[in-house]
Amino acid sequence: MPDNVLRCSFCGKTKDEIQQLIAGPGVFICNECVDLSVRVINEQPIPSFPPLDGKSDEELLADMVRLDKSRGQVEAAVQDRVLRLRSRSVTWARIGEALGISRQSAWERFSGEE
Repeated sequence: MPDNVLRCSFCGKTKDEIQQLIAGPGVFICNECVDLSVRVINEQPIPSFPPLDGKSDEELLADMVRLDKSRGQVEAAVQDRVLRLRSRSVTWARIGEALGISRQSAWERFSGEE
């Protein structure tokens, strides 16, 4: 269940953990991820990330929760698109095909909010 806290869709940090959060269509990106992306595009050295095996259980649990919560934002954006498509009479078959799932699966996943 989404917690309604805005967070970066890439690193999962909340808006209170970073300087800026930029909104896109159903996703958000923080200034830190933008900076990292610019470095990659400019082929500059990027900082190494600590190996996951080097993190404590508490750090891994916090990472997992942060990533899981950012997934809710994306799910809400997909739900919004489905509702818009259904309001235009786009069939469940077309929606399912676009998502790579069956018509029935699309209906089961999204029809409860319709």
